[in-house]
Amino acid sequence: MTPAATPRLPYTEIAPDLYQQLYALSLAVRQSGLAPRLLHLVDLRVSQINGCAFCVDMHGRELLAAGDSLQRLNSLVTWRDVDLFDARERAALHWAEQVTRQAIAHPAQADFDALRPHFTDAEIVSLTFAIGTINTWNRLAVGFAVPVARRELRAKAA
Repeated sequence: MTPAATPRLPYTEIAPDLYQQLYALSLAVRQSGLAPRLLHLVDLRVSQINGCAFCVDMHGRELLAAGDSLQRLNSLVTWRDVDLFDARERAALHWAEQVTRQAIAHPAQADFDALRPHFTDAEIVSLTFAIGTINTWNRLAVGFAVPVARRELRAKAA
């Protein structure tokens, strides 16, 4: 199967008000006080889970532009098995996976409690809004088959 060069529908043009409202929510999440790098990690991990090619490409690029390492980017899918993520990031990634996969099983109280040592109540709410928002973007991009533009990206030698 060859990917399409354009989305199935120009959803941003068909429903510009809805698109702008979702974009505004994304901006509000970005201004919630959570570190941009943490939000990019969560966005990328959720996008990996959802199989959103467009969002995986975009958030991977954001992480690299923010100075994150290619090793961490490549290891995000196996974050539980490597010692490249700090305790706060690991708690956020675990919560992101549980909330994203809630159709399989709802997040347990223990999953929620694991956030407490690392996040304030306000941060937990902001993090959960971030997870919900990226899940919505993923569903739009996957549903409308938003294509990934080919771009050159070269990693610096380590």
